[in-house]
This record gives sequence, structure tokens and C-alpha cells, in this order.
Amino acid sequence: MASVTLPSSSTSFINKKEFGLSAFSLSGPLFLQRWKRNKICSLMAPQQSERMPATTGSVKTGMTMTEKILARASEKTQLRPGENVWVNVDVLMTHDICGAPTFEIFKKEFGQDAKVWDREKIVIIPDHYLFTSDERANRNVDALRDFSTEQNIKYFYDIKDLSNFKANPDYKGVCHVALAQEGHCRPGEVLLGTDSHTCTAGAFGQFATGIGITDAGFVLGTGKLLLKVPPTLRFVMDGEMPDYLLAKDLILQIIGEISVSGATYKSMEFVGTTVESLSMEERMTLCNMVIEAGGKNGVVPTDSTTYKYLEDKTSVAYEPVYSDEQARFLSNHRFDISKLEPLVAKPHSPGNRALARECKDVKIDRVYIGSCTGGKTEDFLATAKVFLASVQRTYGLLKMEVAFYHPIIFPTPINAGIVQGPCRAKGSKFPLSLSPLLKRFGWTFFSLPVPGSGGKTCSQIFEEAGCDTPASPGCGACMGGPRDTYARLNVPQASYVVCVSTTNRNFPGRMGHREGQIYLASPYTAAASALTGYVTDPREFLQ
Repeated sequence: MASVTLPSSSTSFINKKEFGLSAFSLSGPLFLQRWKRNKICSLMAPQQSERMPATTGSVKTGMTMTEKILARASEKTQLRPGENVWVNVDVLMTHDICGAPTFEIFKKEFGQDAKVWDREKIVIIPDHYLFTSDERANRNVDALRDFSTEQNIKYFYDIKDLSNFKANPDYKGVCHVALAQEGHCRPGEVLLGTDSHTCTAGAFGQFATGIGITDAGFVLGTGKLLLKVPPTLRFVMDGEMPDYLLAKDLILQIIGEISVSGATYKSMEFVGTTVESLSMEERMTLCNMVIEAGGKNGVVPTDSTTYKYLEDKTSVAYEPVYSDEQARFLSNHRFDISKLEPLVAKPHSPGNRALARECKDVKIDRVYIGSCTGGKTEDFLATAKVFLASVQRTYGLLKMEVAFYHPIIFPTPINAGIVQGPCRAKGSKFPLSLSPLLKRFGWTFFSLPVPGSGGKTCSQIFEEAGCDTPASPGCGACMGGPRDTYARLNVPQASYVVCVSTTNRNFPGRMGHREGQIYLASPYTAAASALTGYVTDPREFLQ
């Protein structure tokens, strides 16, 4: 028995560590017996049989969405930021760049004949360096195929005929959008991937983040990973979304506000009436670039928009979670989106925010519309909308000829094509490159009707603009890649190229040549810039 003196107002239960009693080890729950006169309290083991903890009346600290998801995945009732927990993984994704080294680590640590923890929870998607003659890049796809066959992986989206993506029934396109389209993104789950933009899936109300090949190799063998619970930054966006803005403008505003390191190892939770009005693809754009702010993950609360999107995507049961009213956020950031203007991120940082109209004197060489950030179906519809609006204006009656970059013309960009714009870029020469993400989109691209076009499809609008057929769906030039990669920035050493791009990073060399100047922008701003030959505020065409 041990005794301590407590103040009269003391609670009926005490913290052993607080009173220096951590060395005591008693087999059952501890009870405090209070003596009325001398205020001496005794600790002793109960004489009755052990009972289960009470399920009511206990004080619980509110948790954020991310904390709740990780608590469930670690089989705990309560988590706080900074705790390290073993998390059960629901889905692991890898692709052609990181797949082969991930498999090597798995075999090294678990054995050459080891089997993965669950063949139905692993998704393998070739998408980065596919449409190239580079044999080393093609060899990566062979490694994915061999491992998937050996392990009988259920979800391997193979591609064999690189000359015609339509000839590959299993190929799905870029991993982050294919994960959503194929039903691998579900509210309340944990999705990990060997790609930093895996955070895209947070749009579905799940914890999604990128991991390295060592961690991925461990997950392959165990289905678990040790994760530190991140604190959460909440971004409240209210106000009606102007018809000249897209989600890309919202995330560029946030990154410009907090900097590229402002969310380092933090969760970014997006709420507010503006967020609620966004489509799933726009929410994916929002979450996609949290990594550009240093974020661990991004997350959007599940709602009817989420449920509608998932109706025909998955039959797997899921359970969404929501932040408690008393949840603790590291900070709150509020934005009135109705007052926001179209933005760009100038070279060479996603945080180098500027108004598009402030860059109207920046002459450009090309425009790139694609990537997991800006190459989804709605991004191409937005592009067509701007083209359509240009034709409907008096100075838009001039003929516009647009040719896409194609691998066969590298490295001679002058032969890429002509954009004969209706304004300052009349007669200028630069290509507009379109790189869709999904094979599904590649099939239906020509039949998508553009709202407000009087029934015209994307095909008709792009053809009238003089556009070539879009590239095969893949990551394209976003990550540079081999020299013959579609739309890669290949320029002479003594020159440089200025590109407006709907991608996510504009670091030196990111899209190819290290002297390339990349302006990150929304599809609206990119399309408007393609029409003029200068960085252009889309309100010139949309208002």
C-alpha cells in the first residue's frame, strides 16, 4: 500500500505519473478511498472482480477527420497529433517509376518466394514513362508485369501495345485519376502510394499520402505502416465561385498564402460553401497540390457529391468520418472566394503567386494542358469553353490553328504548329499540347458536349480550332521524362522556353530543359493564354 496527501477538491481518480506512482504495478483498476478527517488517500487493488471500462460519462477530446481515420486504422479510440501508430492499410498503389525498386526491397526483406499481404489491396498502374522509345523506361513496365503475374495481383492495369493505347483493354491512364475511376478511393480508408500526389484521393474523405519505396516494400509484406499523426490546418472557403475560376486558382491562392513549406507534415482540411459546390474532379485538383505546400495529406468531407460519384465505382462498403465540433485545429484560414481573381504561379515555385493579369506582358512559347492536376475530363471541357467563347467574340472570328506537340517532331519545336491567335499572338508560332489522363476519356473525348455550345462537342470545338488528336493518356511532360516524351520542354542550351501549364510543379528542369520557364495556371488561364500568346486572364474571354 502507498499513500499520498491530496487537496480536498481532488478528483476521485488520480494519474499515477502525476504523483510519482508510475513504478507501482497493480493488476486491476485502482480505486481511491478518501478518509474524511485527515485527507489521507489510499491506493489499493479492488477486492471485486475486474470490470470493463465505462462506455458513458467519460470525457473525450474531439478529433479531426485525419485523426479519426488513423484512429480507426490503428484500432484505437483516441489519437492526438504527434503520436506514432501502426496503421492498417486499405490500398497500396505503385507505378512504373517506383514499382521495380519497391519489389526488390520486398523480396530482400521478406524472401524471394514471399507473398504479398493481400493481392486484392494492391493496385499497380503504369503511367509515367510509357509512350517513349527509351528501352530502360519500357523495362520498368516489364518489371510491373512480372511481379503482378508472380503475385497474382488482381488490379494490374497493364499496357503492352505502346503504339496504340486503345488496343490495351486493361490500361487505365494516370494513376491518381484511375484510382478514383476504378473505385479504389473510398471515404474513411487509408490509401498509400509511391507517388507524392497520392494525396489527390483525399478528395474522397480518406487519408491518402505518398510514401517511399522502403515503406512500400514493408507494406507489401505486412499491410501495415508506422505513421505519425499530423496536426490539421483547416481552410474555410466560402462565397460563390466566379465562373472564371477553377479549383487550381483556389489551391494556388492557399499555397501563395502559407508558402511551399507552410503545411509541412500537416493535414489540410478543406471546408466551406465553396468546397461543397465543387465537383469531385475539382476537389481532386484541390487535394492534389497539398504536397506543394508540404502537406502530409489533404481531405474534403464526404457529402452527396461524393456518394453520387461512387455509385457506379465501387461495391465495397465504406464508412465516412467527420471532424468533431470540438476538434483541435492548428490554425484556421478563411477565404472569400467571390473576391478571388485568376492566378498563376510564376517560375520557379508553386508558391510564387501572382495575378494572371499582372503577367499580361509575359510572352509564351507554348501551353500544356494535362497531368493529374489539370488533365481531367472537366479540365478539357473548361479549355473548350474558352475556345468557344473566343469564337463568339468579334475578334474571335479569325482562324485559329493549333497543333499539338508530337514525339516525331522533337527536338524541332518550330515545326510543331501555328497558333494564329485573334489578338496579340497573330502569326506567332507555339504549340498547345493536350494530354488526357484516362483511357476512358480518350475513348469518349470526341463525344463530350460542351455546356453552352448549342450541342457542340469537344471534338468539334477543338477541330474548328485546328487541333490535332490528343496525346495518349499518361503523365506526359509533367515530369520531364525521356527526350521523346510528348510535349517535353526540349530547347537548345542557349535558349529557353516559356510555358503556361496546368501541371503542379514549375521547378527548374521539371518539364525537361532546366532553363524552361513554367507558369502554373488553371485550364481557363492556360486556354486563354493559348489564344493570345501571352499569359492571359481568362476574363478576357469569359466575361
